[in-house]
Amino acid sequence: MQNFPIVCVGGSAGGLDAYVRLLQNLPADMGVAIVIVNHITMVPTQLHTVLPRFTSMPVALITEKLQIAPNRVFIIPANRDLHVEDGDFHLTPISKPRGWPDVITVFLRSLTQCWDGKLIAVIVSGYDGDGAAALCGIQEAGGITIAQKLDTATQPDMPESAINTGCIDFVLSPEGIAREIVRIVRGER
Repeated sequence: MQNFPIVCVGGSAGGLDAYVRLLQNLPADMGVAIVIVNHITMVPTQLHTVLPRFTSMPVALITEKLQIAPNRVFIIPANRDLHVEDGDFHLTPISKPRGWPDVITVFLRSLTQCWDGKLIAVIVSGYDGDGAAALCGIQEAGGITIAQKLDTATQPDMPESAINTGCIDFVLSPEGIAREIVRIVRGER
């Protein structure tokens, strides 16, 4: 039974700055899996080569049936939807190949249906509103939702869409998000 917390960090344009600031402020031994779902989907991601400079946690590009493990950072590959099943990641062809993708929404919905551990959904800088449609479901499943403070986001569309759902628990800077995740995981909230 996989029941450690998963933190899904959904972002897009300007997300790299938020990912770096978040990872620099997270302890490597919290017992949490960090999953970065970047919604720029058509361009192969380089995040798995860039982000190891900013965390001592191992950083991996997700492959089919990769086992989800704590104290690691996982990165969604380009042009794929991401799902969870039996403690593993599953990749499927992107369900919305035209227009703005909804890969963050798809993954968050999969988590609410298939993960027993605590869920923390974080929406950071990016265009459009990917992820927003799944946030109320995260709360209904007992999870915590966090949006990046708009004046700290390079592109505030995604966090603003998240806030506008009325289903956001905290609005914080990336450093504040890191502190809040630590508090939640340690049971201080």
